Amino acid sequence: MLLEKCLGSLLLLVVGIFTHALGAFVGINIGTDVSNLPPASDIVAILKAHQITHVRLYDADSHMLKALSNSGIEVMVGVTNQQVLGIGESASVAAAWINKNVAAYLPSTNITSIAVGSEVLTSIPNAAPVLVSAMNYIHKALVAANLNFQVKVSTPQSMDIIPRPFPPSTATFNSSWNSTIYQLLQFLKNTNSYYLLNAYPYYGYTKGDGIFPIDYALFRPLPSVKQIVDPNTLFHYSSMFDAMVDAAYYSIEGFNFSGIPIVVTETGWPWLGGADEPDATVENAGTYIDNLIRRVLNDSGPPSQPSIPINTYIYELFNEDKRPGPVSEKNWGVFFANETAVYPLSTSDRITENSSAVFCVAKPGEDSDALRDGLNWACGPGQANCTAIQSGQPCYNPDTLVNHASFAYNDYYQKMRSLGGTCDFGGTAMTTTRDPSYGSCKFSGSSNSSTSGGLTPAVALGPATNLIDGSSSSILQVLKLQHLLSATFFALLLL
Repeated sequence: MLLEKCLGSLLLLVVGIFTHALGAFVGINIGTDVSNLPPASDIVAILKAHQITHVRLYDADSHMLKALSNSGIEVMVGVTNQQVLGIGESASVAAAWINKNVAAYLPSTNITSIAVGSEVLTSIPNAAPVLVSAMNYIHKALVAANLNFQVKVSTPQSMDIIPRPFPPSTATFNSSWNSTIYQLLQFLKNTNSYYLLNAYPYYGYTKGDGIFPIDYALFRPLPSVKQIVDPNTLFHYSSMFDAMVDAAYYSIEGFNFSGIPIVVTETGWPWLGGADEPDATVENAGTYIDNLIRRVLNDSGPPSQPSIPINTYIYELFNEDKRPGPVSEKNWGVFFANETAVYPLSTSDRITENSSAVFCVAKPGEDSDALRDGLNWACGPGQANCTAIQSGQPCYNPDTLVNHASFAYNDYYQKMRSLGGTCDFGGTAMTTTRDPSYGSCKFSGSSNSSTSGGLTPAVALGPATNLIDGSSSSILQVLKLQHLLSATFFALLLL
């Protein structure tokens, strides 16, 4: 039994070490403005079930840090915005914070980074003068505890401090923050840390007055006549996400700093919005997250830094229904509070598993009257089974025309396509290979139509199991890891 435990621990250590060597990771944020937040132990069970290897906490909640103990999950803890001022004014307060919230949990809880505040320059500008002081005090406390080589310190910033992000090559930070940003970059360089960026193509698209197509925001391919090109560098940008990251790199370069990698601490897409938020849909959210995962796990950087992968945290694990603001602000989660998935993630394993399935869904942004006509025809003369989209049924929410029409269109299409039925509905429908099922709502044709909702364990958000994407380089990486583990195991047997 002792030998089995030793083997298991060592193999887990080897996997953990070489996870970094194999490439980028996709982690997830855990917000807590949730009415019925699951217990910490249940949250960690979700993370483990879906092989999520990196999480970001917005605070240093003791229940979560204890629950994450011995999980192997890498944890970014947060100094809250309310704590920044006090820590920025007192080295002793910083030391106490480190002792209570970091040193007390290491090494069993794998804390690897600290985010000092969140978008401090734009959300609490009065704390800006002490932001870098707070980071310095936190770092010095880590040095005193001999933890500075394990735990990095940084601070997430919004894209809003880069007022004109396109073209990326001319992007610069807001000059009113020059002094603070210079100090920040100097700190990151001196401590070998990374710049933390919150990048939201959803806002870049919805606030862009139609300048960029939605496909650009969703990582979808653009036709040759609509390619997004930086006129100065002639770099082609296949996604707004890449352009945002590059805008930050060029802004950093404007201060004559290099070698500071960028980690995206927040990005995502809301799956439900108000009447004036038509782009916040389940289809768009699922598409964005699916394509984001593929993008990050190809291990490349943006055009200006192609060799630096973009480690990224999805915003967010749960819908935070207690957040103020528009409807979309409450609906960014991958999971509901009852732990069912809002939408499935069609990562490469899932696409391979369900590659023959084709679904018929409503096109986002179509005329409401046309969608209503299509819905009525599908549920009437088309004889689609529309019971599931009635009030109280599993597919009723979100209560939108696009969602209801998608379900009805697909039910008709699955029943009738073998007899010549098409996916058109007056031009308001389109086919997709992405399973539109979500939570307990299962669309006809789904490979999981007889199972409960959620992400399958094969769908991983971390790097260790998302490497087989069909490319020879990814397969080679997996084979290398397999040989490494085999060699390690063989060596242990010889001990």
